[in-house]
Formats: sequence, structure tokens, C-alpha cells
Amino acid sequence: MEVQQGNRFSFGANWTRFLSVLNDERIEEAKSSLKRMLNVESLDGKTFLDVGSGSGLFSLAARLLGAKVHSFDYDPQSVACTAELKRRYFPDDDWVVESGSVLDRDYLSRLGQFDVVYSWGVLHHTGRMWEALGNVAPLVKHQGQLFIAIYNDQGRTSMMWLAVKKIYNVLPSWLRVLVLVSSFMRLWLPTIIRDLVGGRPFHTWNTYLKERGMSPWRDVVDWVGGYPFEVAKPEEIFDIYGAKGFSLEKLKTCAGGLGCNEFVFRKIE
Repeated sequence: MEVQQGNRFSFGANWTRFLSVLNDERIEEAKSSLKRMLNVESLDGKTFLDVGSGSGLFSLAARLLGAKVHSFDYDPQSVACTAELKRRYFPDDDWVVESGSVLDRDYLSRLGQFDVVYSWGVLHHTGRMWEALGNVAPLVKHQGQLFIAIYNDQGRTSMMWLAVKKIYNVLPSWLRVLVLVSSFMRLWLPTIIRDLVGGRPFHTWNTYLKERGMSPWRDVVDWVGGYPFEVAKPEEIFDIYGAKGFSLEKLKTCAGGLGCNEFVFRKIE
């Protein structure tokens, strides 16, 4: 109903397309990303909660690193994507894949606590980001880690993109391509030109494809369509979790630009 009314983007439809191009290289990059940010070589003996699992790629990466995994998502197609990866790689495993909402406290209270709680680029799409940020804190065990990624607050630029996202989601599908093409030009044309002038044609494009997993075009669709949409300054995230007994272990910013800031916190109280 929310998707039909233009109040929510169907992320799962985008992730369904991603599964057709998922390969071993992208899986290895996802594993490397987890190891790098969590500062571990394996997750053997650890429990891992994927809040808003999307394609299921990072749930799979955590399972391949040895974790006992629990995945949930609000979007039915995303749940189906994650379930498909479980079927492909761990069909008879105790990896749990189910439908759930990070805004449903009754549901969350039944999950217990985990060594690693992971939510990359999800909480800012709930429509109630600040509530969602608070809701994940009790899910982390004492001395456990919380790994989240939240859109950077760019002030007026963020407000402009909020307007674009609202417009995109209320337009009929045959008109959305106009918003996508113009946004693609805005986001990628300067970079493509810079790489060409620098003698490295499509270097950023190819690097992005390897590191992000999804193609740049599909990521533009995900970005433009991604509504609800909220943002936060890094210091706001620090304040929230500092007050809840967490200590910052690692921070990866988008250098004040477009995209997500990544945070790894450890629960010390």
C-alpha cells in the first residue's frame, strides 16, 4: 500500500535484479568489508543480526565467516532475496530469514541479543530514523559491536534530494526514467569526464562496481527512489550511542559529501 501510494520505494525489486549478477568476487568483497570494519578475521562462534538484510549479501558474508546469522527485512522482496541466497549456499542451515520491522519493538524484544548487529543504509529509510537508531541498541550484547551506515547530512543538498525522491515515487513508472536519467547525469557525468581527462577511462565506475557490489546504474535507481529518506551528522550519531553506553571503534566518512557515513561501535556498558 505504501509503495502504491508513493510513500515508500520498493528496495526489494532492485535487489532482485542484483542477485542475477552476484558472483564470487562480490561475495569476497563483502566478506573483506566486514573483516575490515569489524577488525576480525572470522566470526566463528559469533551471532550476527542483519537488520534490513536487502539482497542478503552481507548476511551470506557473515555466515561464510562463521557466524550464526539472523536476517530480517520489512520489504517482502528483500526477504525473498535473502531466502534465495540461503537456499543457494546454506539450504539446510540454521540461518534464520524472516519478515520483521526495526520499528516493531515487540518483534525486536523476541530476538535476544547478538555479538554483531549490522544495518547498512537501512535505518534512514524507515520514516522514523531516530526511533530506529534507538531500537537497535538493546539488540547488542555487552562488548558486542554495532555496525551501521547512515546518510550524511548535507543541509540544502539533502533537502533537494528529498524533494527528488518524493517526486520520483509519486510519478507513473513511464515518467520516472526522466528523473533517473537527469539524476544519473548529475551524479556520474562529472566523474566520468574527470576519469577520461585523467587518462583513466571509467576507472571510478569500475572501482565502484567492485566495491559496492551493485552496478552504478542500479545504485542510482536505489538512491533516487530511496524514500523515506532521513540524514544525520556524524556527531549526532556519536551523541546517541555515547549516551547508550557505546564507544566508537571505527568511522568511515563520505568526506562531507553524498553518501553514507559508516560507524562501528562497541557496547561497553
